[in-house]
Amino acid sequence: MTAKHGKKYRKVAMEMDRTRLYSLEEAVAFIKTHPMAKFDETVELAFRLGVDPSKSDQGVRGTVSLPHGTGKAVRVIVFADGPAADAARAAGADAVGFLDLIAKVQEGWTDFDVAIATPEAMKEVRKLGKVLGPRGLMPNPKTGTVATDTAAAVKQFKAGRVEFRMDRNGNLMVPIGKVSFEPQALIENAQAVIDAVRAARPSSAKGIFIKRCTMCSTMGPGLHLTVRDVAA
Repeated sequence: MTAKHGKKYRKVAMEMDRTRLYSLEEAVAFIKTHPMAKFDETVELAFRLGVDPSKSDQGVRGTVSLPHGTGKAVRVIVFADGPAADAARAAGADAVGFLDLIAKVQEGWTDFDVAIATPEAMKEVRKLGKVLGPRGLMPNPKTGTVATDTAAAVKQFKAGRVEFRMDRNGNLMVPIGKVSFEPQALIENAQAVIDAVRAARPSSAKGIFIKRCTMCSTMGPGLHLTVRDVAA
């Protein structure tokens, strides 16, 4: 079934040139001059990657610190006890605990955006795999969410460090800010994400890595960007 779009979406889509590729500057300018909703929409980059999602050594995931943040309040919880827990609280974590927090999550509570754990806590936190795994919230050393320095990790994610993870079809979506951001802030955030995705290319991936990159707002159509890779 083809998705049905409203009049405003169709009007904006008709003003786009689907036969060309937009620069970051052009895409940001288009999105900012064509608001689609009354709320402050999120701007995202969507990637189509040239990898084989069925191969475990071709998974793509990582984190990137956005120079200008995401524009949203990031809810961070920390699994830790002792001094590491105290440091996380002082750094502004929204919830901190160990066995008590694990029990709360096991009961179905997932009202947070990022979960951080100390290496020592991971032995118990791994039991939450069925709850956190499908939601992409499981702490992982590769994304900086398993950390000894809990205070630094909390501050980084609160300030705009975002995690990205490829889905089972080889696609990747990463927020880069809000429509209300200054154009240059969105451009710099977008470039940081593109650089981070390129750096996360698996060594086993062959040929073109970034096949397509699209920028869109929450409710708007996507604009194809001039950041596709060429075959190595």
